[in-house]
Amino acid sequence: MLEELSIRNYALIDNLSIAFENGLNILTGETGAGKSIIVGSLSFLLGSKADADVIRTGSEEAGVSALISIAEDNADVYNWLASRDIAAEDGTLVVRRNIKRSGRSSIYVQNISLTRGDLEELMGKLFDLHGQHDHESLLRRDTHRRCLDRFAGIEEEVAAFNSLFTALAEKKKALDLSLDSERNREERIELLSYAVDEITRAAPRTGESRELEAEAQRLASFEKLSRETENVAALLFDGEMSALSLTRKARSSLEAAASMDESLAGASRRMEDLYYEAEDLAEELRNYRDGLSYDPGRLEEVEERLGLLFRLKKKYAGRDGLAGQDEGAGTRSDEEGVLAYKALAEQEIEALSQSEENREKLKAEIASLEKNIAAKAAEISLRRNDAALRLGEQINAILKRLGMPKARFAVTAASKGRGPGGNLICGPWGADDVEFLISANPGEPLKELARIASGGELSRVMLAVKTVLARSDTIETLVFDEIDTGIGGEVALAVGEYLEKIGAIKQIFCITHLASIAVRADNHIRVEKKDAAGRTQTAVRPLSGKGRREEIARMLAGDSAGAAALAHADDLLSKYGKGK
Repeated sequence: MLEELSIRNYALIDNLSIAFENGLNILTGETGAGKSIIVGSLSFLLGSKADADVIRTGSEEAGVSALISIAEDNADVYNWLASRDIAAEDGTLVVRRNIKRSGRSSIYVQNISLTRGDLEELMGKLFDLHGQHDHESLLRRDTHRRCLDRFAGIEEEVAAFNSLFTALAEKKKALDLSLDSERNREERIELLSYAVDEITRAAPRTGESRELEAEAQRLASFEKLSRETENVAALLFDGEMSALSLTRKARSSLEAAASMDESLAGASRRMEDLYYEAEDLAEELRNYRDGLSYDPGRLEEVEERLGLLFRLKKKYAGRDGLAGQDEGAGTRSDEEGVLAYKALAEQEIEALSQSEENREKLKAEIASLEKNIAAKAAEISLRRNDAALRLGEQINAILKRLGMPKARFAVTAASKGRGPGGNLICGPWGADDVEFLISANPGEPLKELARIASGGELSRVMLAVKTVLARSDTIETLVFDEIDTGIGGEVALAVGEYLEKIGAIKQIFCITHLASIAVRADNHIRVEKKDAAGRTQTAVRPLSGKGRREEIARMLAGDSAGAAALAHADDLLSKYGKGK
């Protein structure tokens, strides 16, 4: 639910924060005080399009933020957040949206940046805003099927049907691929077999190219290597004046000196270590020098092998087009890519060799799934059509009490038809196209809900729908802006009654000019327009007790102090009020 709404530099609002409660939150105030601006700011936060015109004169940026708590059982919202790595800490979200004079907008949920489309999708799962058409989930046909299924109590059955439908689609795709493979199967097997045979005969080893390149470099540089190692030998260990000979003499002399002066013991040990290190190095270099040989035949062999490996890598290491080739295989630059190609080629050969057997198995599985899906779809259609009649009847009964006695609301679950073989045509959610339709006046055909011209009528239709669907609908907060347009008397009392009923289950946010609706508030907020430093500002004030009584009197007679108006206010509050 919406716990707090903060608005900054938006239209006439300088800086405003409004706290809301669960149940029925009513906003009242004089015409032009800024009630619709508050709704507009909420619509902005829900993801509606906006431009820099909403920024308060003299400011460079406008911002709206909200603290929203999410019901523990609202899996739809939690799954959406989890898919984007957003955590609802203690079941709450902080949502912010800003817009600058340049027209650039920034959106954050828990300090994670989102697009406007993401914001609209998320907030559409939490809010319905009735009156401006922007965020009314029931105006979108894709929600009608979900609402009907919840009302019918068949969501689990429909989800299971969707899993079957998805499995069928995957198997049909696999069959199509198999048929495509069959048409080119022999040619493909021959091509892959040649590649496998060529790689097998070459038998490349991982890292072999690097080893051979090092050996080729060594063989090609024999003369220079021989000359340099002879120079090292002469300096390190050949002759009386070599480093090893001099180190041996220094070691002997330092040992003798250390026997006479213990302070030289450490230096003597270090010299001994130096000698042994020089001796080990001399032995290693002596073996290297003695092992050097020039073998032009071996150099030719190495170069030929490198050429073969290069051709294999060029043909196969970056090769695309293998069924099941893992992502990144085409970027390998050594023998791993060639060996990976071979392994995948062998897998594809095996799969192609078994394709006929697999195809028959797939056909049998598809036939079984199609039969099962047709039976499930028929069962779902029966339950949908039964629920559609009951839902339409209940909504029509409420519409009559809401001042629309001649309106006709209908829930249709039309069949998608049958295919050439007489089987039901099914989509991911069944064999029906579900839609909510209405005829507002006698003689008029049923139309889409979005084609209702009057915002007030639309709000009352939504109130009727939400009343029936209140317990099954996952939307947590409903916003009604124009619900009292063109009504009064008994109809207004009925509207207030139904708002109160839904408020017992959902959070309601309602702007009204009618006292008979306002008296039912759980949380009554007055919107006021004030002058500060020569500028107009919108402010809000929570009402209770005397203040609320006077506001109800003002709404009744335009006079918050008149005895008759106050008496009438007292009467309404005693009948419908909640003690605030």
